[in-house]
Amino acid sequence: MLSSFTAHKFYVSVTQIDYNKEQKSLQIISRVFVDDIEDLLQERYDTTIVLNVNEETPKADVYLQKYFNQKLKLKVDGKEVNFTFLGKEYEDDLVICYLEIENIQAFESIEISNEILMDLFEEQQNIVHVKKENQRKSLILEKGKSIGLLNF
Repeated sequence: MLSSFTAHKFYVSVTQIDYNKEQKSLQIISRVFVDDIEDLLQERYDTTIVLNVNEETPKADVYLQKYFNQKLKLKVDGKEVNFTFLGKEYEDDLVICYLEIENIQAFESIEISNEILMDLFEEQQNIVHVKKENQRKSLILEKGKSIGLLNF
């Protein structure tokens, strides 16, 4: 029975958005497979880009920030907000990107448009978890349905 099992590559990213009431900010952590985002950055910007903790391309953060700015959009209570790309780190086969949106007072809704990797992989799914105080809500975004609205 196990011999009939074949490995199937799946395309997924997970983004966690936490509202920090004390700091009045949205703290965002986005996890993406290194090989997938590296392929995309090579295709889109520069064929020599390498994402690897030991031999990383010097402009890797610049390209990641540029791509995230184009593909991840947020609206808080109907108003578009911009994030700051704080940096990234590698963990096993993932690149973990840290973003932050400052000056966020209490909010009732958040709209997320997450098209990360959808321009390269048709099957890409982007899971988004949003936590505000004791409430947690989630979305699964995919090509053709890359925008979701969560009300709190």
